[in-house]
Amino acid sequence: QVQLVESGGGLVQAGGSLRLSCTASGSMFSINAMGWYRQAPGKQRELVARISSGGSTNYADSVKGRFTISRDNAKNTVWLQMNSLKLEDTAVYYCEAVAAVTTPYTYLEVWGQGTLVTVSS
Repeated sequence: QVQLVESGGGLVQAGGSLRLSCTASGSMFSINAMGWYRQAPGKQRELVARISSGGSTNYADSVKGRFTISRDNAKNTVWLQMNSLKLEDTAVYYCEAVAAVTTPYTYLEVWGQGTLVTVSS
């Protein structure tokens, strides 16, 4: 079973920075894409940023230029550096990994438990 453990959330003032970390552990053949999603109160979960195993990235328009996603394939870890945080970035942030768990060719989406980011004025 694959588990994703997130850390790094917390309370920060607007304009500040936070760095989220997520590490995958357990039995798996490989991890393809890894990403971060967020869900604000009363809203649907949305993509924040995603990174392929080869390092290609994509970002939500709302975070471009402020957030940076990176990963270490050897450590099965993905980070999200969040700068110039805004009030509207307040949400629970979820780590996601697309992992080959049961066979080398069957990929499943695995989710972390979420970490709360609160941006205050």
